[in-house]
Amino acid sequence: MTLWTSADAVAATGGKTTTDWQANGVSIDTRTLQPGDLFVALKDVRDGHDFVAQALEKGAAAALVTHRPAAVADDAPLLIVRDVLAALVALGKASRGRTQARVAAITGSVGKTSTKEMLRAVLSGQGKCHAAEASYNNHWGVPLTLARMPADTDYAIIEIGMSNPGEIAPLARMARPHVAMVTTVAAAHLASFDNLAGIAAEKAAIMDGLEPGGVAVLNADIETVGILRDHAAQTGARQMLFGANGPDWTLRNARLSGDVTVITALHDGQEYLFKLSVPGRHFAMNAVGVLAVADALGADPLAASLDLASWVPPAGRGTREIILIDRANEGEDLTLIDDAFNANPTSLAASLEVVADGKPTDNVGRFVKGRRIAILGDMLELGPEAAQMHRAMADNAHLKSLDLVHCAGPMMHHLWQALPEGQRGQWAPTAAELVGQVSRLVDAGDIVLVKGSKGSKISLVVDAIRKLGHRRSYEK
Repeated sequence: MTLWTSADAVAATGGKTTTDWQANGVSIDTRTLQPGDLFVALKDVRDGHDFVAQALEKGAAAALVTHRPAAVADDAPLLIVRDVLAALVALGKASRGRTQARVAAITGSVGKTSTKEMLRAVLSGQGKCHAAEASYNNHWGVPLTLARMPADTDYAIIEIGMSNPGEIAPLARMARPHVAMVTTVAAAHLASFDNLAGIAAEKAAIMDGLEPGGVAVLNADIETVGILRDHAAQTGARQMLFGANGPDWTLRNARLSGDVTVITALHDGQEYLFKLSVPGRHFAMNAVGVLAVADALGADPLAASLDLASWVPPAGRGTREIILIDRANEGEDLTLIDDAFNANPTSLAASLEVVADGKPTDNVGRFVKGRRIAILGDMLELGPEAAQMHRAMADNAHLKSLDLVHCAGPMMHHLWQALPEGQRGQWAPTAAELVGQVSRLVDAGDIVLVKGSKGSKISLVVDAIRKLGHRRSYEK
């Protein structure tokens, strides 16, 4: 199916094409480029123009460039523009303008990507659904997601993130959602904001892009909900609140039962009883928010609640795996919870509840008793109170119930020092320095949470644990 013709792309960007072409997709990376894609030569750490020849060799339909690179043939299919990023934005806006899709935009300090994937799982059963890949939620990720959207899409889900003030509103205006959701507001990116209220104000800006008659789906349980509601009132958005205190979609109960979460929600006098195939009270909260979004989009929330059982977290965001330590001996395995993509105090507390609720297996490893273990990397971008925030996690009730806590990084050293001696595992200045010790840090029978900000590189420990044995997905 043709996504872009050269004529349509020229009309959208005001550029000049060297020849006629048709593209089936849009790519910014030659490593994942598919034949027929339009290659967008963005300039970031590397200049995309250096990869145009490679993209064309791999079968790109054309390349979006500011000039013909030296290594590219004179007759190569190129769309030449003044600014590549501005042209990508123009493609995104044109794509949004030509579709009749119902669009949801999602932001929040925690849970954006997981919530987006939940919503993708439930809407895909009710129409043709298009959603952002991975965490494509910034100044190039949002227009790229829009530019990739087929014209006949029924539902579109756009994830919008931020690191600094003023980033969300222009992306929201580009997406022009019918529904804007804020999952939560928490201490993330505090290095760029004065306080939590500043983060809430920035998250509220997602409502600035709402279409007339749009709906703001807001978490009623957070302390800054008043800031979100005030902004919604200013924009004229209809408000739909979810959570334990949500008057519209009420989370009645979330029960962690072994490897699932059983949820009871109430909306408009009707009770919804459904489950997630993963434990986590934070996942339950987002699931109720997803039903609110589906409802606001005009989808069937009852069907959506049933389809939520098929959702599993994206890689690095709470996925559970069984690592078979010894295939010859039945039961010699450990449970790995990979949550190594992101971390702040709120998301860490939620993950600690999951591992604390887990049930280790006794009499299968070197130790008689299976253990609940956390391996934690630094939580980054928390601002001047970062050390105190790390230290304060020692008071978390769920962390206190764990058997052992290993830490990596200078910030996590504050937590490690605050732990009681019997709970204090290993500490290393970097995650890489824990890798060589992994075989001594964990054992068969253990339930192991690995969590930290992406920049802490705690994912190296995840990889090292996987290499201890044979990996398989978690089976219910």
